[in-house]
Amino acid sequence: MRRAARVEPGPGQESVWDYPRPPAVEAVPDRVVVRLGGEVVVDTTDAVRVLETSHPPVYYVPMAGVELRPAQGSSMCEFKGRARYFDVVGGDGVVATRAAWNYPTPEPGYEDLRDRVAIYPSAMDSCEVGGEVVQAQEGDFYGGWITSRVVGPFKGGPGTLGW
Repeated sequence: MRRAARVEPGPGQESVWDYPRPPAVEAVPDRVVVRLGGEVVVDTTDAVRVLETSHPPVYYVPMAGVELRPAQGSSMCEFKGRARYFDVVGGDGVVATRAAWNYPTPEPGYEDLRDRVAIYPSAMDSCEVGGEVVQAQEGDFYGGWITSRVVGPFKGGPGTLGW
């Protein structure tokens, strides 16, 4: 399978093809806001993002203050460890099923993710980074947040599994 050509980043942008493998975790200086059911469910300046080759960044926010319910299933990341899943509860009792995950016992190097949760932007009313509404990564398996600051092509959509 052949991947699409790398998009050259413009001023103030970064290419996901310059992200490392294994992934890196970095603090986010911007305000992150998530809405569900017409209500703000996350509003923080204490987020981190995971940067991995070919993927839009995945944002992790503090679990404290987010109404979560345990959901079925788990998955395994070769770098971060075993993930558990959650439903996210928003305004008017709206529930986004299996819309978030975290690593309760992350592998060495990923300890900053322990008490944080990642949220699929496609399952929310909206997600914002620094006031910009993000686009969800196609395919939803990886849960990346696409802003105008990142360029691809992005893994996740049909035909990208072999990249």
